[in-house]
Amino acid sequence: MTGGDVLRVGNASGFYGDRFDAVRDMLTGGPLDVLTGDYLAELTMLILGRDRLKDPARGYAKTFLRQLEESLGLAVERGVRIVANAGGLNPAGLADAVRELAARVGVAVRVAHVEGDDLLPRYGGREGVLTANAYLGGGGIAACLRAGADVVVTGRVTDAALVSGAAAAHFGWVPTDHDRLAGAVVAGHVLECGTQATGGNYSFFAARDFAAHDLRRPGFPLAEIAADGTSVITKHPGTGGAVTTGTVTAQLLYETAGARYPGPDVTARLDTVRLTQDGPDRVRIDGVRGEAPPPTLKVGLTRLGGWRNAVTFVLTGLDIEAKAALVRTQMEAAFDAAKRRPATVDWTLARTDHADAAVEEEASALLRLVVRDADQDAVGRVVSGAAVELALGSIPGFHVTAPPGKGDPYGVFEAEFADAADVPHTAVLPDGSRVDVPPPTETRELTPLAEPALPEPLAHDGRLRRAPLGLVAGARSGDKGGSANVGVWARTDAAWRWLAHELTADRLRELLPETAELPVTRHVLPRLRSLNFVIDGLLGAGVAAQARFDPQAKAVGEWLRARHLDIPEVLL
Repeated sequence: MTGGDVLRVGNASGFYGDRFDAVRDMLTGGPLDVLTGDYLAELTMLILGRDRLKDPARGYAKTFLRQLEESLGLAVERGVRIVANAGGLNPAGLADAVRELAARVGVAVRVAHVEGDDLLPRYGGREGVLTANAYLGGGGIAACLRAGADVVVTGRVTDAALVSGAAAAHFGWVPTDHDRLAGAVVAGHVLECGTQATGGNYSFFAARDFAAHDLRRPGFPLAEIAADGTSVITKHPGTGGAVTTGTVTAQLLYETAGARYPGPDVTARLDTVRLTQDGPDRVRIDGVRGEAPPPTLKVGLTRLGGWRNAVTFVLTGLDIEAKAALVRTQMEAAFDAAKRRPATVDWTLARTDHADAAVEEEASALLRLVVRDADQDAVGRVVSGAAVELALGSIPGFHVTAPPGKGDPYGVFEAEFADAADVPHTAVLPDGSRVDVPPPTETRELTPLAEPALPEPLAHDGRLRRAPLGLVAGARSGDKGGSANVGVWARTDAAWRWLAHELTADRLRELLPETAELPVTRHVLPRLRSLNFVIDGLLGAGVAAQARFDPQAKAVGEWLRARHLDIPEVLL
């Protein structure tokens, strides 16, 4: 699999549960060389871990098999290799299942898989640990493709490795081709979340210059990667959505942090990325520089944290604060009477009510109780019983959004680091032979870069208008364990000269009071006219713990854009 001027790599899945028919759509929509699928996330690993507890033969993304059942023959017919991390906790099991499927549908395919990421034997002695997986690079994928594999399934590799591994195999790159690998990693990061690169979850979806694009069904993205690591992000003709420098910028900022974006194969320098609109639905990525990777690999641990339950009380009409206070007092008294207060009790009052509302729902506020404990009884019987018993003896208009249940287990995600040399990385080739992928011979400790020089402040006539930040800036946010990432970018040079000076870490804390007591780190990326903020601790123990209303911080960026501040009128 070496040669060719351009490698066309598509994506057909951004998460476990993404659009089912995307595999077929990508195979039939236009030419491709490789089709990738990203099925794993922090929460997914916990879900697969629970599956594996029930049946050791499970632990992989079953949806992937159902997609192949209708598309495997099509992929072989069109000469498209498939690379997916759907193997989850059991890549060998999924590889066997793909072979069985191929035999059943009468398609001859060579199947390989990558393993070594599963470190549960090393960490399983810790209390409650359910999964422990290192984030591997693309070396094993490349070895499988070079050996002629038609389908490669992996466990926990970095999302971008699906693309960079395929590119390394195609172009014959070696581990020290840092700039080329970095370019492919950046392309892979743009592709990994599927339609987020083609207008999905895009801040300016309703803007006049974007609203004409059909967003009912955005097309999945693909990258045309060249031998020097440069790429063009595009999509199949006739598909929905759009590929613009804005949509690509948004995805570049998603779940990243500073200028150095570390991975197991290379550290990509995001401050060197240059984006250029290269025609309709075509964005060129070039200028990307790479450095040797860190000597350690990230290891994601998931464990069962205990039991969680939630009750949402509806408070309607007048005296909302007083009603909330009475419900809280009654529930706290019930905990005392039961002599079994849950270990963690969190109350949140969302003032969704409007005065003189013509619709009952618009006259109502929501009081949310969330409890956690190691004992299911403490969050189930105690809480549910107390909530139900208030039905006829509490606030006027008492009701809840749903009957309280018995509680559900919740998970915790933790990240640690292991020496890359101590983590096995094995490619199991189509003929069954095993090839060890050595760790990088050249590494570099990850250190933050000094903040680059800011642009000259915006010169204007001094006239300001109180308005939402989102009129001049886009944002995209997400989760990394217990931390939230919020990327903010300006659409024009003038807006960037204002944004870079106005939106400091302290200013962000003022605009988002929930972050006021948390560590906030700001990273500046001038070439992308962007700021990237990392808010440590906003998500508690991670998405599986459901620590807040928006457990993956997906909408924190849009909350920030909705906040009002004094903006120079010249920008509006």
